Amino acid sequence: MSHSQSQFQVKNYMELCVQDSMKMVLKKIDACQCDMCSSDIMAIALNALPPKYVVTEKGELYSKLSTLRQQFDVDIIAAITKAAVIVGRAPRHDEKA
Repeated sequence: MSHSQSQFQVKNYMELCVQDSMKMVLKKIDACQCDMCSSDIMAIALNALPPKYVVTEKGELYSKLSTLRQQFDVDIIAAITKAAVIVGRAPRHDEKA
């Protein structure tokens, strides 16, 4: 049985982990959560973390990767916090944000 390429996706699991943790971390440290700052923080955090690529079938749940997530939680929180400090020193959003 052959699988078409579109049935499988390559995902950076670290990106999903950072996305999942962002709101909680930014709220705890009282960082700006506007779209511009959140995007900048995510980009900086992801550049500081090693990518973890996985191949998944479309719609597959990531529950089997929970042990991998536990290993990286501390590093993810630290990377988001450091990134938020960097962005907070020189935010690119309008003063209204």
